[in-house]
Amino acid sequence: MGITLAEEIMLLCLDEESGVPRQRQAAGWAAAGGILLELVMAERVSVSGIYLELGDTTPTGDPLLDSRIVLIGAWLRGRSKGRVTDWLTKDHTKVVDAALEGLTARGLVVAQARQSLGLFPQRRYAQADGAVERALRQRLSAAVLGDAEPDERTAGLIALLHSAGLHQLAFPGRAPGTVAPRMAETAAGQWAAEGVRAAVRDVQAAMATVAAATALTLAPPGD
Repeated sequence: MGITLAEEIMLLCLDEESGVPRQRQAAGWAAAGGILLELVMAERVSVSGIYLELGDTTPTGDPLLDSRIVLIGAWLRGRSKGRVTDWLTKDHTKVVDAALEGLTARGLVVAQARQSLGLFPQRRYAQADGAVERALRQRLSAAVLGDAEPDERTAGLIALLHSAGLHQLAFPGRAPGTVAPRMAETAAGQWAAEGVRAAVRDVQAAMATVAAATALTLAPPGD
């Protein structure tokens, strides 16, 4: 199986100089949403409105996706369904490291330990093979800046990046306002079966809800 949407998102978010993810929280929401989207496309999970359900637990063959099938099953604990927002809140802080480990296992990045402020160990991820990221950015550019018709995965990725506000990381040097309309148009287009597109819309809505709640929690008193 090829690189996952979550891993693609982390490739776009990794800072080349520091080797750490930029906009880590937003990247986590997008990556967690990407895994749900892939599990929907693989017919392992269904998303409808505010709820997700785990159906087929057969492994997909991808370690990152299969680990989430197990984790979702454990999280549901016998329930038939759970809130998408609750799962995203639970997983978005963990999935960043899981996706980075996946990139390391694929040989696309190299994990390096370093001391932060001389005290705390921290991992940085140096790019080992830039060909995959270059091809990814070319694919995004063709769909958003050009007139290429995106395939299902590319359109789904664009929808997730747009929902998480990762415009500048996907298109460095361009103001978000110059790419956001086309990204929104792509997300709303006829790029997949209605069931998949409906699931993406529901995941997008859940991501927006989580983001708004988090912003309120982090806002200084009096704001």
